[in-house]
Amino acid sequence: MAAKKKPAKKKKTTPKTANVVLSWEDDPMSVPSAAPIQRPVPNLADSRLAIRIDGPKPPPKIYPRGTKEFRFWTAAEALRRAADYWGGILPSSFTWEIGSQLPIHLDQGTDLNAFYTRGGGGDPAGLNFFHDTVDGVTYFSGESPEVSCHELGHAVLDALRPELFQVAFVEAAAFHESYADMGAILSVLQLQSMRIDLISSTGGKIARNSRVSRLAEQLGFAIRQHHPDSVDADSLRNAANTFFYRDPQQLPPSAPANLLSSEPHSFSRVFTAAFLEILAGIFTLQGAPGSEQQLLDSTKIAGQLLAGAVGEAPVVPAYYSQVAAHFLSVDAAQFNKKYRDVIKGAFVRRGILSLDAASSGVTDAQIKSTAKAAAAAAAHTDRRVQTLALPAQRLGLDTLIVAAPASAPRFAVAPAAPSIGPLETPSRETAAQSFVEDLFRRGRVEMNGHGDPDTRVAQPGVRKTHELVATDQGIELQRRMFDCGFDAGR
Repeated sequence: MAAKKKPAKKKKTTPKTANVVLSWEDDPMSVPSAAPIQRPVPNLADSRLAIRIDGPKPPPKIYPRGTKEFRFWTAAEALRRAADYWGGILPSSFTWEIGSQLPIHLDQGTDLNAFYTRGGGGDPAGLNFFHDTVDGVTYFSGESPEVSCHELGHAVLDALRPELFQVAFVEAAAFHESYADMGAILSVLQLQSMRIDLISSTGGKIARNSRVSRLAEQLGFAIRQHHPDSVDADSLRNAANTFFYRDPQQLPPSAPANLLSSEPHSFSRVFTAAFLEILAGIFTLQGAPGSEQQLLDSTKIAGQLLAGAVGEAPVVPAYYSQVAAHFLSVDAAQFNKKYRDVIKGAFVRRGILSLDAASSGVTDAQIKSTAKAAAAAAAHTDRRVQTLALPAQRLGLDTLIVAAPASAPRFAVAPAAPSIGPLETPSRETAAQSFVEDLFRRGRVEMNGHGDPDTRVAQPGVRKTHELVATDQGIELQRRMFDCGFDAGR
């Protein structure tokens, strides 16, 4: 009788990783019954605008929605995609302001918030995301590609123009928020499926209300449950809006979302809306058939205009109009004025350029290429330290040192008055005092024990974006972070 064969031993196998992961296209609540899509595994080892996600890296494969592993890969895919987009626009020498890698912290605790910081106030440098539970549902800010790409946009602008991080002008702070929103729009449109959807849903009129114009629907929804007028009715902010420029010194420091205020997130919507119209105009000028490839090409052109303008525009109180004028200069230098009328029309409709400014011949000025503009901006590190001493007795201090660059406007342009002609541009002293007044009214400054306790207004329980720091020059106002602008502690 033949001996029985012993059963073969099963080979130990290591679970195979997939070459795709699941990722949200834009925001988890962008459309009813939104579903993640399969995307190639992002190359997190890419050294071009390198990112580093702290914590364990799960093997790349398909994970169920709602898991920590799924949230890791949807954030990784979105952040890498955004970094790749900007890497294709900016010069090869461009790197982060805070180091060779941008640290990503996907869950820093309980808050309806996300922010970019250099490391001030005890928070780790980089992008910080949070979670919070509202009416029994937990929301993770880092799960939304629109939120993560927005925060990465702050890091890009901080590297491109680092002096904007500290400067005490409303329009500088608001432009930081607008740049981050514009970056989120441009990043989401790197997905072919989103380009097809946008063209289809708007009939090719891409400046209309859409899932692309609506930014951070999920975070906006969560905030709206407890503070219904703090954010837009359909999102955190909607780039398809009709806001017209107003002198921020004449606006209240806060207002319901359907009104404009000098709060940087609120005021940012004016510039973002103009940019969306410029992107739409660029797309239209590509001609028939208005394909998704033409829209992809348009996002690159829009990014070149944006980065080139930002790289050259001097930081002044009326910063919006200077950036707008430089859009026209970049268009003249790089695109032979092909988009001149689109750019002028968008900025005039929003009041960012007065009619006088738009007809002043700024398109005839020469400007560096996008790459040269970015390199030039990086070289001018002295612009970070230009400061101004403000009288601050009403704040419980003798004086307060703020960052207020003394740059001269390159172009004699101004925003529009509500009725006729241009507005008068404020002095840097007036602009800085207005910015500081708003911060203290909103309770966004950590006093750190400085000032007369009987005179100062400290407002405990409000998230602090700025703090007072003792320096050789005196008590100085320093920024900690660019956050989502909503104080969950209220």
